[in-house]
Amino acid sequence: MFSSKSVKIPETLKKVAEIFNRNGYSVYLVGGAVRDMIMGKGVHDYDLATDATPEQVMNIFHKVIPTGIQHGTVTVHIFGMHLETTTFRTESDYSDGRHPDKVEYARTIEEDLSRRDFTMNAIAADLKDGTIKDPFDGMGDIKRKTIRTVGNPLERFGEDGLRPIRAIRFAGQLGFTIEKETLKSISNPDVIRKIKSISIERFHDEFCKIMKCEKPSVCLRLLEDNGLMDIFIPEFKVCRGCIQGDKRGFHEFDVADHNFYACDGAPKDNLIVRLAAFYHDIGKPESRTTETIGKIEYIHFHGHETISEKKCRASMTALKFSNDDIKQVTHLVKNHMFFYESTWSDSAVRRFLIRIGIENLDNLIYLRLADIHGMHNVAAVPGSPTWNNLVELKERIAKVVSEKSALSLKDLKANGNDLMNAGIPKGPHLGKILAELFETVTESPAMNDKEKLVELAKNIYEQKIKAKQE
Repeated sequence: MFSSKSVKIPETLKKVAEIFNRNGYSVYLVGGAVRDMIMGKGVHDYDLATDATPEQVMNIFHKVIPTGIQHGTVTVHIFGMHLETTTFRTESDYSDGRHPDKVEYARTIEEDLSRRDFTMNAIAADLKDGTIKDPFDGMGDIKRKTIRTVGNPLERFGEDGLRPIRAIRFAGQLGFTIEKETLKSISNPDVIRKIKSISIERFHDEFCKIMKCEKPSVCLRLLEDNGLMDIFIPEFKVCRGCIQGDKRGFHEFDVADHNFYACDGAPKDNLIVRLAAFYHDIGKPESRTTETIGKIEYIHFHGHETISEKKCRASMTALKFSNDDIKQVTHLVKNHMFFYESTWSDSAVRRFLIRIGIENLDNLIYLRLADIHGMHNVAAVPGSPTWNNLVELKERIAKVVSEKSALSLKDLKANGNDLMNAGIPKGPHLGKILAELFETVTESPAMNDKEKLVELAKNIYEQKIKAKQE
């Protein structure tokens, strides 16, 4: 796994190496692909570094896209792969906090590796045989599971304000620890100013990657401890220290840690639920009240889901999430405080399903399980009362769906045209009548019959609308 000599290069990439070498150029595999190969992980994206200039690369390959030619980068399309290929280079001055003001081509791969962010990413493998170049002991840091900058961390972080956030993301993604001086530098005032200069879109992309880590809580706590959460999600600050636990024993942690652990308990491959878990209780501090009964203090958060929805919407909008993502996440946050009981009537189950939408049911169940996980940092156990309660709810909903109950106006057997054909004149009252028909069918599914609905609509019109008009 930690060979000090070479990694195995795929045969198709060896063919690419032959083309470079045949034309007198060297070429290396660099970046995350090499790191992941050393760690024994699967690799799907390959980045190359070469001593050939972009123009020379374009001359030796048939299809090359000049994706970042001003920075020495082109993308070679060959053998079904898209290979981002960059000329060996050195960089200086990053006035915009991201792009170098000056790019100069370097002579060797070692010079090129010296400009990279972390030692684990500053390893190259010769594309023809996989021979490793590791001038900064990146392999040693991988073995030690350590994230360390190449050279002075203040200099590396001063070049690109995203690098500290990437260090935090890698910590969660790889299960590594950030080296002491590297970690200390993240909260340096000069570095914080550089971090503040990055675009929201760049933070958004890293935040989504953080949310897909095995345990987002690791990264979220690092963001918070180093002051980065305050920069990008200031709404979260009041959650720290907001105590929830009382005599009832529902909660072990404050709101901040509860939300962090809820993220851990949400499905790793479901970004919408992970985001909902992060935001679901963010409104609790503003709704917190206490009540003393017989010398025992009880803590309440009545209506916190409404405040959480509002704060979630504001934060996700500021972070440039799509309207669809915001709609889905805020809907889950708003509705996460449901309490199903076996005593619910069938009509109550139908009303619940109508309110949340069948398309949101699975995600809402996942969020409830994540919420439970966040209470004590322990997952709900299959067969437990809580688990069985949710299983029963899903079974009852499945029954409602199998009965083809009307779950929206479009499911009614009679529509606006049917009512007008029955003599009810066109007008705004049609919508009110259809809403009342839907309410009736929700209570009594057997009423979802065209003739019954048309007759009922005529009665509603005569008694509630026409009578008032006269």
